[in-house]
Amino acid sequence: MSNDISKGLFHLIKGLSPSEKRYFRLFVSKEGKSQHKKFLRLFEVMEVQKVYSEEAILQAEPTLKPSQMSNLKAHLYKRILQSLRSFESSSVRDIQIRELIDYAQILYNRSLYGQCVRALQKAKKLADKHDNLEMLLEIFKWEKLVLSQTVGKGNQKRVNAIIDQVRDVNNRINNINSFSNISVKLNALYLRKGFIRNQKDYDKVHAIFQEGLPEYDEDLLSFYEKLHLYNLFVDYYFFIQDFRQGCQYAQKWVNLIEESQRIPDYLDNYLKGLNQLMIAEYKLMRYEEFVNNHRRMKNLPFQPGVDLDANIQLKLQKYTYSHLFNKYFMVGDFDIGVMLMGKIKPALEQFIDHLDKHSRLIMYYKIACLYFGSSDFSESIKWLNRVINTESEDIREDVHSFARILNLVCHFELGHMDVIPYYLRSTYRYLSKKDDLGQFQKYILRFIKRLEGSMTEKILIEQFKKLRLQLLSLVESPFEKRAFIYFDIISWLESKIQGEKVGTIIKEKALKVIGKSRAA
Repeated sequence: MSNDISKGLFHLIKGLSPSEKRYFRLFVSKEGKSQHKKFLRLFEVMEVQKVYSEEAILQAEPTLKPSQMSNLKAHLYKRILQSLRSFESSSVRDIQIRELIDYAQILYNRSLYGQCVRALQKAKKLADKHDNLEMLLEIFKWEKLVLSQTVGKGNQKRVNAIIDQVRDVNNRINNINSFSNISVKLNALYLRKGFIRNQKDYDKVHAIFQEGLPEYDEDLLSFYEKLHLYNLFVDYYFFIQDFRQGCQYAQKWVNLIEESQRIPDYLDNYLKGLNQLMIAEYKLMRYEEFVNNHRRMKNLPFQPGVDLDANIQLKLQKYTYSHLFNKYFMVGDFDIGVMLMGKIKPALEQFIDHLDKHSRLIMYYKIACLYFGSSDFSESIKWLNRVINTESEDIREDVHSFARILNLVCHFELGHMDVIPYYLRSTYRYLSKKDDLGQFQKYILRFIKRLEGSMTEKILIEQFKKLRLQLLSLVESPFEKRAFIYFDIISWLESKIQGEKVGTIIKEKALKVIGKSRAA
């Protein structure tokens, strides 16, 4: 067994809950004594390891021989998965449906057609209730096979009914595949590029969206079709920075699941939709709605019927952290955020290690911005360097670009004028290479280049004012405005002009906007 697969077994064991470990021991208790003893002993040794080491395993358990390890680990891995399948069979609907279909196949193979039909009817009821279209097609396949083996009154009517059902399910699956295919294409492009930068980007995104979109009547779509449609529209509108439209579809997404009273059944989709809704509310500075939804997200684990698996727990923790930072950004409470960071940093560092590369990159950038807002520029640079030094620059080129610009500003704030020429050249090369030299970036780089020479405080303030006017002219530009999503440089310039902390300026602005929204 390769080292990667061995580590996969190790991580699988370390991720088991205490109840899952107990169930596994009971599940394998029926194994033959010699085989049972060896792979269970391997399980127990790996369970207490903090870091995987085969050498340490062999030292801890001399009865395990190097020549046996590959087969033992493969067998252990298989048995853990089998026990988890059995453990979750009462709670995971898809497993229940598959099990009933398996029973139907066994009964069919024994020519017990009546019992086979009853198993299929139970499976169909579950699959229909939970919109599992792919399994419905599998059930229809077995229903047709049973009909071909039986002769009875009304057979033709039942055949026609199955054919109509298959046609309807296929149409629904085609719609879902069309919606999800476009969404996957857009997401792949977004993960590489980030928000659209110019007309060329917009045309490309719009073409992907329009060319794959089938004709549909929203009112006639099934629950699951609507779920995929709203997901697609949110992805599209976020990509082109139309957060108002994106917010509307995210709200429809959340409402769809809430009104169906099926949150536990669609917990992953519900959590994702709520996250997208909060992102839109954050971008639109809808503070009251954002806070209410943040509270709902944190209370989600306590809702009746909600069962959090490891996947949901990780996402819930990720979204909770992310929106906690967003809340501080909205109201300018950077100092409070930094105080919290001092308390949660060890746990947060450990949590970040479990994230995918994209989520990790975004988390690094958010934390860097938090420290920047608190005027802790040295700590901000540390987190920005994590972004800049990320192995894959093909993930969110836009975040990489603005991390480099923010890094330049931090070095300026710290008076590191000796390194600014190097970082200027490095940033310019990167932006040119990624074709991300918009007017915003050009204004910033020219401004910082001018600062290389010595100048009086009065002239410096005039330079800040000049740059502020230049950048304000870009705020409403359909493509240049994306720059202000990553970093509120206008507030930073105003802080330099007024001699205040940048967090203070952002807080004053936020309170005015939030006050207006409350009054409305």
